Amino acid sequence: MALRDTLARVDADLAAGRVPVARQRLRGLVSSFPNDLMLRRRLAEVYRLYGEPAEAGRWMYLEQDRDAAETSAFEARYHTAPLRMRALAWHGPESLARTDFAREQLAAVRAACSDAMGRPVDWDRVPSGGKANRKGNAFAEFLAGAGCVVAVLAFLAIWVNGLVALFD
Repeated sequence: MALRDTLARVDADLAAGRVPVARQRLRGLVSSFPNDLMLRRRLAEVYRLYGEPAEAGRWMYLEQDRDAAETSAFEARYHTAPLRMRALAWHGPESLARTDFAREQLAAVRAACSDAMGRPVDWDRVPSGGKANRKGNAFAEFLAGAGCVVAVLAFLAIWVNGLVALFD
């Protein structure tokens, strides 16, 4: 379906009060055309209808006329640079952005993410953000591993008990 046709359907959905359908169509368009700032702006407008300032801030993050409260809500929800970089869902180099402000924002997020990860990153291989927050996860990972070991041992004990009962 062509971009123009899908946007016409979004407009019809909004006029009919089908905001969730319009939001889903716009999410699909932004996924297909991640560097189109106009689509991001339209998606932010729909999230405003939902009363979702963090998501509106997410999709307006590359616009100079963005709302400061929405930007703060977005930055609070996606509190690390790797999470923010992933949330912005940009593809390709910053030079693809149509405005200087968007290029500067994208470069700043990528630089902060590179600092947090300890290595250069780019928009085509966005990190998951897990390594930036690994300090608090070591104990949780230990507990998960210990739980797996206990589960395997319990299974083996039940299996051995069954074998003993079978031959008694």
